[in-house]
Amino acid sequence: MKMLLTGLLYFSVLLSAWAADIEGVWFNEEKTSKIQIYKQGDQYFGKIIWIKEVEANQPKKDVNNPDEKLRNRPLMGMVILSNFKSDGEKVWSGGKIYDPRNGKIYSCKITKVSDRELAVRGYIGTPMLGRTTTFTKAE
Repeated sequence: MKMLLTGLLYFSVLLSAWAADIEGVWFNEEKTSKIQIYKQGDQYFGKIIWIKEVEANQPKKDVNNPDEKLRNRPLMGMVILSNFKSDGEKVWSGGKIYDPRNGKIYSCKITKVSDRELAVRGYIGTPMLGRTTTFTKAE
């Protein structure tokens, strides 16, 4: 009986850890790009791996970056989510998000709403002063 209980406890811990994971490929809210979220050490990162619109077979560039020297770098492969750590079962915080549409970096918190949806909240200062966007799981 003790062995059965130990096995069930071990299985439930594994299942809860799997269910709380955010690794994988996610669409941004507009479904114009896919972001691959991956774990490196104890931190999570996300990079652009697909962009819907390509102009004349030329890669989209980081044209809105405030640093003129970086405006020619391609968006494809760019890390836009960085340094997130798990705060528990369904929240990752302490990270930053880069928004290539305006060239700004925001503090960010990711909440796993379901297996198919992430709430990604970018903010300045406090999460109360920010905006949430929804990432959906890509097939």
